[in-house]
Amino acid sequence: MTDGTNPQSNPQPEPAPGNGGYGFPPAPPAQGGYGFPPGPVQSGYGFPPQAPAKDAGGYGYPQQPGPPNPYQQGPHQPDPYAQDPSAQAPWSPAQQAVPGIPGGDQPDWEAMADRSAAERRRKRLWMLGGGVTVLALLAGGGTFFLLGGDNGKQDKADDNASSASASPDPSGSKSPAPYSPTVEGDQTLLRDSYGKIGIRLGTDTQIAPVGKRFQIISKGTANSYAQAAEQAVDVSKSFTVTARVYNSATKGGRIAVSQGDGESFSFELGLDEMNGKPAWIFRVQTGDKGAAATARTVAAEGLPMVKTPTTLMATYDAEKKTIALYVEGKKAGETQVPGIWQAPGPLQLGRSKHHNIWINAWQGAMHNIRIYDSAFSQEQVTAYEDGKLPATTKPSHAWLLT
Repeated sequence: MTDGTNPQSNPQPEPAPGNGGYGFPPAPPAQGGYGFPPGPVQSGYGFPPQAPAKDAGGYGYPQQPGPPNPYQQGPHQPDPYAQDPSAQAPWSPAQQAVPGIPGGDQPDWEAMADRSAAERRRKRLWMLGGGVTVLALLAGGGTFFLLGGDNGKQDKADDNASSASASPDPSGSKSPAPYSPTVEGDQTLLRDSYGKIGIRLGTDTQIAPVGKRFQIISKGTANSYAQAAEQAVDVSKSFTVTARVYNSATKGGRIAVSQGDGESFSFELGLDEMNGKPAWIFRVQTGDKGAAATARTVAAEGLPMVKTPTTLMATYDAEKKTIALYVEGKKAGETQVPGIWQAPGPLQLGRSKHHNIWINAWQGAMHNIRIYDSAFSQEQVTAYEDGKLPATTKPSHAWLLT
């Protein structure tokens, strides 16, 4: 507390101008102070050191002459780690100096491009070949499938028409020309290797390689078919029809081979539901109206039918009036028929005509389609499967062979 009087004050003397008192500009500090350049002798923190004498051997200056350094090579002493220039690989035109890299070599861009292209070709061939199988994609359906495992032995036993055209090699011998599944100049017309009946592909049926073979791929749509120019089977006589098929559909009827484009089919070979169960079938029409009551069917139930390569073979014996179905060389059944109705229209792949409507479009693949002008016996069917069918037993028509 105070008694109300002002305390005694001791006024401070005014700082001399230039002395740096509070509120006044500082006087020039001593040389070398913090934040100011050093004086002639001092070298404060954060400032470059004073240049040393040139003979003092300081950092960045040559050392003062003194005793020799035992670890320093003399001016004429050889470098024991230097590479022998004569041991280096000779220079080639591909080795060119790269700008900015002393002694660098220019890569052989052409060789690198060739190697890259070769690798792409190898991968592409592997995907397309795959031994005797092929992994193919049904465009639009997004379904992958494999068609392989075909013994292919019969192609070695019979006189394949693809080897008929041969060109001489330099040694004077003849080598078979590469097999073509289509007619020259027309990639949508399957070539008949034994006869003269071409088969025109629908827009949703395409050709794809399967090893050294070719197959047709169908999407299961209304345009998934192929139609011949004329009839390939005389149903009034004995015949055998065979095909290597691969079905990727899990339900519904699917016909691989049929004949007739009128009101009804003459015969059809493929799969259908029998008694509520899927089955491989060979069916013929005996009446001219195409009624179900006049159709005769041989079926094989309880066998793998989805995504399983299968050889189907159907026969008609005109003398015995019997039809038979073989699956993978084994007889599935046989039945009597009064005869087969000669329906108008050509051979079909991938569909069949029922009551004037196309149905049972094939979804999957097929190849090795052959027609013989005789009814095979069980012995002939077994010989075909084993590739031991005599060369004299030739098909009348064949498509998509080796």
